[in-house]
Amino acid sequence: MAVSKYVDPDLIPGLERLKALVGDGLDVAKDLEASRVNSNARDETLIKALQIPEAVVQDQLVCPAEGEQPNVEMRVMYPRETKAPMPLFYWMHGGGYVLGTAKQGDLFTLTAAQQLGCFAASVDYRLAPEAAYPEPLEDCYRGLKYLLDHAAEFNIDPTRVIIGGVSAGGGLAAGLGLLVRDRAEMSLLGQVLLYPMIDDRNVAPASDTLRDTLVWSRKANAFGWQSYLGDAFGNEDVPIYAAPARAEDLSGLPPTYMPVGDLDLFLQENIDYAQKLTRAGVPIHFHIYPGAFHGFNGFAAEAPVSQHCNAEIFSFIGKLLSEAAR
Repeated sequence: MAVSKYVDPDLIPGLERLKALVGDGLDVAKDLEASRVNSNARDETLIKALQIPEAVVQDQLVCPAEGEQPNVEMRVMYPRETKAPMPLFYWMHGGGYVLGTAKQGDLFTLTAAQQLGCFAASVDYRLAPEAAYPEPLEDCYRGLKYLLDHAAEFNIDPTRVIIGGVSAGGGLAAGLGLLVRDRAEMSLLGQVLLYPMIDDRNVAPASDTLRDTLVWSRKANAFGWQSYLGDAFGNEDVPIYAAPARAEDLSGLPPTYMPVGDLDLFLQENIDYAQKLTRAGVPIHFHIYPGAFHGFNGFAAEAPVSQHCNAEIFSFIGKLLSEAAR
């Protein structure tokens, strides 16, 4: 994980901390189990500093099994003192479809609960390759539907639902947005797609100008997609819900916030998706952060650029919620 001369200097301490935790990167293709152990240890370190205030409740919820579909666990936070029904903020963690747990979303769910008064849930979807598409996405759909089916019980306002995710979780959020639109059982107020992993075709050799990308490499990306898509990997008929970049019709999707660093492997696929959303008439706030690598706003959350990105996320959500309340 050589530090590029193009990296924002304020982000370099985050890279150094990351290297201390996982060495020269998570080689998921070589040793997935070891990568999962290292990834989980990294996430535990990142969230250890979070202080859950007395005013916020942290809990676990379970969407019960249905037929052959197993339980879906969710890690939730919400204000302890609430009267009016709360907006729902529904989050999907990252990890290339093969790593991560719902705990990874604590920073985002805590902020949504504490600052915006949301009922915030992070879903523990099943991981590939043990559970390939569509199982992880169906976990996310079932968890969301369960919360809305029990909206009165959880004091949730079903008209103010915002979904989001980071990296592969951003890909799941994008796929979930399409699935919600097409199944028409629920409605969304907005979606937050943080440098989403949405194009299975982005596995070409690195360019001469960027030999590879920091944090998440092309080799890891190819492994993640192969694990998630299973037998469909490499085919031209990959479903749009699995790889949303393949969707041609993005009309009817909710307003979208999507940031990405210019050193991120997903830069071009995110640019392309943003352009498609714009052409479809979907309001989008798209922000490219110079000198930022994949996961910058989590791994180096103290850096000014990360603080700006995270503030912008919740400013976008707050604006949607304010407009919906009028």
